[in-house]
Amino acid sequence: MGILQRLKPRVNKSWLNLLAGLMWSCVGIMLGSFAARFLKSVPRLWWVPLIITGLLLAYCIFRFGFSRFARKNIDRIQEYQNDRICVFAFQAWTSYPLVAVMIALGIYLRVLSPFPRWLLAILYLGIGGSLFMASFLYYGRLLPMASPHHPKPRT
Repeated sequence: MGILQRLKPRVNKSWLNLLAGLMWSCVGIMLGSFAARFLKSVPRLWWVPLIITGLLLAYCIFRFGFSRFARKNIDRIQEYQNDRICVFAFQAWTSYPLVAVMIALGIYLRVLSPFPRWLLAILYLGIGGSLFMASFLYYGRLLPMASPHHPKPRT
């Protein structure tokens, strides 16, 4: 075994699911806090319709995007044969460039965007809320009944 293999930080599958869930939750909360700051720049009368629009967008992004992405990650984690997996494997390696692009786009939108802040509030609330909702799919894998070794209840 090479020195790089020995230095690679490894954890078991449960830790990967927890780490992924925490990461998605934290990013979702961070984006929600940005949205809250953006809302301060508009009259309070606009807050309720903007928040409702952002939450509806969050549900759509969760339902048709991030929930599928999270389930693919969860399935991939469960398929690992080793007991201890690289800590960075909570995301597929091919996803890291996408994450970098999303971070860069987020910074651009906050700093240089020509879009009004109220529109960014909807977008950030939508993406942040959907990430937060999808994080609970990872947490669900930590429950004993979600274990692949535990039979699922009959319906």
